Amino acid sequence: MSLSDLREALEKRQVGHTLPGPFYSDPSYFAADLTQVWYREWLFVGHTGETPHVGDYRAFAVGNYQLMAIRGSDNTVRVLHNVCRHRGSLVCTEASGTATRRLVCPYHQWSYELDGSLGKARRTSLTLETTAYSLGPVHCEIAAGMMFINLAESPPDFAPVRNLVDGYLAPFDLETAKVIAVDTVVEHGNWKLVMENNRECFHCRGAHAELCVSFPEAPLHTGAAAGADLLRLESMVEQCEALGLPSRFVAADDFQYRLMRMPLNEGTRSMTVDGLPGVNQRFGSLPDDDIGDVLFYHYPSTWNHFMADHSVTFRVMPLTPTTTQLTTTWLVPGHATEGADYDVETLTSVWRLTNAEDAVLVENTQRGTLSPAYRPGPYSTAEEEGVIQFIEWYAAAMLADSGAGQRCGGQVGILSEDHVTWGVQTPTEHAIGNRGRLWFKRAKQLCPRHTRQRQSSCRDSDRYSRGEHDDGWGR
Repeated sequence: MSLSDLREALEKRQVGHTLPGPFYSDPSYFAADLTQVWYREWLFVGHTGETPHVGDYRAFAVGNYQLMAIRGSDNTVRVLHNVCRHRGSLVCTEASGTATRRLVCPYHQWSYELDGSLGKARRTSLTLETTAYSLGPVHCEIAAGMMFINLAESPPDFAPVRNLVDGYLAPFDLETAKVIAVDTVVEHGNWKLVMENNRECFHCRGAHAELCVSFPEAPLHTGAAAGADLLRLESMVEQCEALGLPSRFVAADDFQYRLMRMPLNEGTRSMTVDGLPGVNQRFGSLPDDDIGDVLFYHYPSTWNHFMADHSVTFRVMPLTPTTTQLTTTWLVPGHATEGADYDVETLTSVWRLTNAEDAVLVENTQRGTLSPAYRPGPYSTAEEEGVIQFIEWYAAAMLADSGAGQRCGGQVGILSEDHVTWGVQTPTEHAIGNRGRLWFKRAKQLCPRHTRQRQSSCRDSDRYSRGEHDDGWGR
């Protein structure tokens, strides 16, 4: 099937329902996903702390692109194309390692400086210009120690993301955090099924007993919370804002990314089996108060949790139409000591169990969508708003150059008590008034749904000002 077939299927799909089967398994649709999404959008690829010393590198792939992250002699972490300029061999063939002085291609021993510039072309009679034969640089941006790359020739502006992430995560001082564990698993499902599974917790009570010790069963993430749950969330946000900790709901106008703070379950402070802090130290300048969990997602590649004692980050990478790599990384304060301050098993057990449980759910869904009997089903507007919003973002990305849909981007929305205001915000402009509510009206669904008629982008400020926009938080 062609890209035009895919776009036609998106035009004809039933909004608020799962995607037609080919979107989860067809090789040509998968190739279009790589071209339209993964080779164009900013992607989370790890932490600067994963390459702490000069010469440390990590090799990884995005689709057909072979890449490496490496810390140079100037202590700068860069991302380079892991392709020798001689005959195209991989330069770094191991997943990680340390280059003592230079990077050396194992095939014919062309060598490169740690910044990627050509060092020596072995037994080559030609006079080669060093810069012309350097390892190709990749657009790379760093926000709070988190590395994002973009493979497009002219990537979209990353500043709005960086400003928000830096503002919300600055108190954690994650640049000095220590990586204590990294798990990489392959889930047998399309990358969109992996992301859909994360964008809701509708399934959590029946699937994730350990996670639900600390993660709220009340639908705080869907905006349907009420009564005591609602008051508790608002109280935590106000308390943390008063402490100088950005906490209110902030999102891109197309909901490609979002940051917010929410409380964990009553009596719990961390995502551990017993809900108690798993580290005897706290990040950065964080106070001793209960500060809950800062949630940050960015489509298409990441969702994350930042608590006072430790953080858990996730990065998604599509492998094939029906397999996806999920990498989970645990970080603790840089001054914490294993044994004295934390136990790795205690910190990692909840999400290792949750990931294993999610892998089964994703695989079961993948197998079901391959059945000839599969038909798209309706999402729950009460529990699966986050999934609906993700699918609408995906549809807009795939229709971006077709004339049928318009991508939004670059702006940040801040929800006030009565309306949504839009515009690029600095971290100090995140306040939304006294007791501003953190969720949208339930009467209408998110604005990109209006592209069903394909007649406007989601920058329709009139619709936003009337509150006709919704979001799901998910995990």
